[in-house]
Amino acid sequence: MKCNSVFTIIVAATAFSATTTLAGTDRVFIPEGSADAVRIVDATSGAVLGRIDDIQAVHGLAGHRNSPYLIAGSYMESDREALADMATPSDVSEDEHVAHHAKPKEVLGPADAGVSLLSVIDAASGKLLRKIEVPGAVHHVAISPDGRFAVSTHPNGDGISVVDLETFELSAWVPTGAMPNYVGFGTDPSVAYVSNAGNGTVSEVDLEIGIVRRNMIAGEAPEHLAISPDKGSMFVADADIGRVVEIELATGRESRTFEIGGEIHGLALSEDQTHLIVAAKETDRLVSIDLDSGNIISGALSPAPYHLTTIPGTGTVFVSSRDEPKVWIVDADTLKATKEFPIEGEGHQMVAMGTE
Repeated sequence: MKCNSVFTIIVAATAFSATTTLAGTDRVFIPEGSADAVRIVDATSGAVLGRIDDIQAVHGLAGHRNSPYLIAGSYMESDREALADMATPSDVSEDEHVAHHAKPKEVLGPADAGVSLLSVIDAASGKLLRKIEVPGAVHHVAISPDGRFAVSTHPNGDGISVVDLETFELSAWVPTGAMPNYVGFGTDPSVAYVSNAGNGTVSEVDLEIGIVRRNMIAGEAPEHLAISPDKGSMFVADADIGRVVEIELATGRESRTFEIGGEIHGLALSEDQTHLIVAAKETDRLVSIDLDSGNIISGALSPAPYHLTTIPGTGTVFVSSRDEPKVWIVDADTLKATKEFPIEGEGHQMVAMGTE
């Protein structure tokens, strides 16, 4: 991959509070959107373990067992001049600070893009380590399976940014399509899949050389993705018309569709990859698709189930509400909520992290 970093690295002061130690705890990190924070909760009970503040308009959040970091993306843009006026961190000299914020000779990404921030968080402690500038508001984020790259979608710029997590530098910008929404990986750490909500495609991106290798037709307005290496399939939320499109990764062709009804949002595979769970936001339901038989069952969940993530080893799914500041803990088999707990703001792209 070409390494042509022109955006700056901002050393961040730690803004973290905890009610108990995170060591040896299965936990879930919940971006709280307009509350400008990430909440850390116990994966079984939902009890609050800590909170990471000073992450403005946090929407996308990514983690991986092969990475020591969580990457949080801000959906808020600033201009470069405003960022240059930020106070100099205590452990960075004035000369270094000025050099970091010097206007670059060349800019990766659209020429008119604003600047947004990726926050790098230590996954073990929950501490905010640094912030990295990227071109334009960040929607969703993914970390490659080898832990090397953080990939972010930028709907306003019609492309993705790639940050090298060894150097913490922005190393590539790849145009994908109109309004890129979600990004995910299979088993190959050099290949990312990006849904383009504005043109009905999913782009297969080669991160090593920074190009789109192929585009796959994926309904009308593809948003969230779930990828099953076991089945060789990618599941795409055709959000506005309420259906899920299954794409065969080997051929890039549509193999099945599942009609859910109403606007849908988040997707999550069960831990054994035999079921796909869908947040049917408009119809106040949680839906489970048996991927072997194609059978669909649903359970009422109100109001407006939104983002969701499978919690390994528990048989549960965490589901946020779009309309109320709360998260449900749902039994993945019965689709019944066993508990709910309050959050602040809106619960976006949640990440479950175990102790292994």
